[in-house]
Amino acid sequence: MLDTPAAQVPTLSLATQDTDPDGFAAAFGESFERFGFAIVADHGIPADLIERAWAETKLLFDLPEDEKRGYHIAGGGGARGYTPFKTEIAKDAKVVDLKEFWHVGRELPEGHRYADTMAPNVWPTRPEGFKPVFLELFAAFDRAGDKLLSAIARHLKLKPDWFDPAVKDGNSILRLLHYPPIPADAEGVRAGAHEDINLITLLLGAEEAGLELLDRANGRWLSIKPPEGAMVVNVGDMLQRLTNNVLPSTTHRVVNPPPERRGHSRYSMPFFLHPAPDFLIETLPGTITPDNANRYPTPITAHDYLYERLVEIGLIKK
Repeated sequence: MLDTPAAQVPTLSLATQDTDPDGFAAAFGESFERFGFAIVADHGIPADLIERAWAETKLLFDLPEDEKRGYHIAGGGGARGYTPFKTEIAKDAKVVDLKEFWHVGRELPEGHRYADTMAPNVWPTRPEGFKPVFLELFAAFDRAGDKLLSAIARHLKLKPDWFDPAVKDGNSILRLLHYPPIPADAEGVRAGAHEDINLITLLLGAEEAGLELLDRANGRWLSIKPPEGAMVVNVGDMLQRLTNNVLPSTTHRVVNPPPERRGHSRYSMPFFLHPAPDFLIETLPGTITPDNANRYPTPITAHDYLYERLVEIGLIKK
């Protein structure tokens, strides 16, 4: 399955935003409109922090199964802590994904107005360096995400800070993913074909083969393999809805490796950038034209939209 052609997604340098914000925004927006994906180098997340995060991730998933399951919150929808292997299923899929993961969310001060809709974090006792590393990495992803949202706003002819109030104290999720070794007779794939729920996803770890996007232009699957250290960024369904499909949320998947790599684990770290729970996802007027009528006439809060989708992918049982 890994002989798919490579997607011609351009690699852009986020550093150019400082000197040519309009140019970066145009290139970033064009990649989103064509593929729903972009590759971003020079994103500002320190390489040494990323290396520490990979080390902590591997130590976490190497813990005994019983210990990991002790951090699973029954009925929590996978919002925080551990979600066991073969739990999540892609929308409309017939078999579950071959993965386990851990969610780190935003740390809120006591009494915060979102405390009733954003669960507190679950921190493992082991590995000991886990909490400080991932608090630091979450903040770094937050900063990179703000810069990318500013570019999206420019591309949409909005003020560069348009998204700032939308994502302040947003319900973003840092997911640590482990795809264990796969037996030859495994049913299903590491991650079935799906779209992301959020505004944008910032992904580290896609250098390891397996990530593919569905090209809307011709219906072919295309592989994505960014340069080492670069991140893959993609449009989520909330942004697609907000922009009336001008920026499309593209179907993607993680396919199983070839036989010689089936004995190896795969790790990745997506940061699902979400707005605040009470943010109203309402079609931007500038995206409604005679040729693109309003596809989403009924607004919905980010919290309600997220709940609907978590039910669809099996993390919340109704």
